[in-house]
Amino acid sequence: MQGVARKVRHAACGAQCVARTNLSKKAKISIMSENLPNSTPRHVAIIMDGNGRWAKERLLPRQAGHNAGAKAVERTLQAAQKAGVEFLTLYAFSTENWIRPQEEIDGLMKLLEQTLDKYTKEAEKNNFRLWVSGEREPLPARVLEKIDYAVNATAENTGLTLNLALNYGARQEITHAVNALIAEGKTSVTPEDLQKHLYHSALPDPELIIRTSGEERLSNFLLWQAAYSEFYFTSVLWPDFTEAEFNKALDAYRARTRRFGGL
Repeated sequence: MQGVARKVRHAACGAQCVARTNLSKKAKISIMSENLPNSTPRHVAIIMDGNGRWAKERLLPRQAGHNAGAKAVERTLQAAQKAGVEFLTLYAFSTENWIRPQEEIDGLMKLLEQTLDKYTKEAEKNNFRLWVSGEREPLPARVLEKIDYAVNATAENTGLTLNLALNYGARQEITHAVNALIAEGKTSVTPEDLQKHLYHSALPDPELIIRTSGEERLSNFLLWQAAYSEFYFTSVLWPDFTEAEFNKALDAYRARTRRFGGL
């Protein structure tokens, strides 16, 4: 009789049982896939640190370190594209960097203009696309013109997306998103609501965050997006960062297991 009852219950369940079984199988496959060895990260973010120390070690002005750091950006862009990375976010200038000497800020803005000009000229050949994350004020008008031109000129490119975190602060980004939601009349929000109002809602969370120069902190960088990122810290100063160093970081990432709270 028990066998008959089981058959009756199974027949009554029908398609619902099959659906639950399929969902269960999919869930198991998903959990297992999260524990497989990592492939190349889709999005890598880098805190480029150490320009000043690099220059100091060589008895050079700080601007020489920033100039050398710009060359490291070029190397890293090429290395990331070669490795198959789709998005590369570089922490170029933070909201806190405005407290630096005006002479250094002016030099950084001039270097940024030159870099944007070069990037835009080479974008067609390299198929790079440019995004910029951060507050436009108080960036100089000349820099904003260069940014807008570069973003528009590369918008249709389909290769690696370089996301420059410029006049960027993670707390400011979250505050910006919350204020946008308040302006919409929201009184209750979800993580998905906030995600939609970040500087670039389509930017995937970085699987890997690299920081150079030996420091081990986020410094107000991608606090929302870094919830499940892997971190890689290296003592190499940013101007000395090479393709080999970038690949070391990728290899370290691939050797890790990402569980996302699971087992």
